[in-house]
Amino acid sequence: MKYLPSIAFEEMSGSAKGVTAAKTRGRKYIRNRGYGGSVRTSDQASVKAIFKKLSQAWQSLTNEQILAWNSAALSAEARSVLGTKTKITGSNLFMRLNYWVVFCSGSIMTAPPALTGLDAPASATLALSDEAFTLTLSAIPSVTTNIKLIICASAPQSNGISKAYSKAAEFIAPKTPVTTAIALKSDYDAKYGAPSEGAPKVFVKYFYVNTATGEKSGEMLALAKFEAEED
Repeated sequence: MKYLPSIAFEEMSGSAKGVTAAKTRGRKYIRNRGYGGSVRTSDQASVKAIFKKLSQAWQSLTNEQILAWNSAALSAEARSVLGTKTKITGSNLFMRLNYWVVFCSGSIMTAPPALTGLDAPASATLALSDEAFTLTLSAIPSVTTNIKLIICASAPQSNGISKAYSKAAEFIAPKTPVTTAIALKSDYDAKYGAPSEGAPKVFVKYFYVNTATGEKSGEMLALAKFEAEED
């Protein structure tokens, strides 16, 4: 939708805060900013496919099941992108919890589970070289039943990049927590290509999910830096 601007926008152009100022045929106007809606990557396609499946499942729930999710949502809270706590709806809770259940190859929950909370993983040591890329947890939960470790990583980044955790995506199947080294290289290289001296940094984030309830722990951040092996 386009809007005629006031004199305050006479020299304005470009996009900001969801609107775009432009001029055509000598006439200035303001319109809602456009954002691309097409799927650009296989990662986005996978996420979209899961949410489509969940949306269809939500629509097929009975009234009693929907009321149960709405009731459960009253005691659940979520954090917005600004870090503030917000209330969520029953459908929000259904989507959030079931996403990780389905991602880990589980069946969609039609009834809300009892939530118990999930601690973030311990710190990890990363090693990255020509021959190997591993992640080793310093400790694991005493009980690992239904707990899976999700590992995300960015594509190789140059030394000039100081922070790229937002670019980290899943590249390997969920893992059962262990204190031995978890091999990442073959899956990582298949997705992104091998790191090199020109692009030696890999930004990693990892967290736990409970495959029975869909709960997700806090995220841990780590940086792996490629070290070329000496001849």
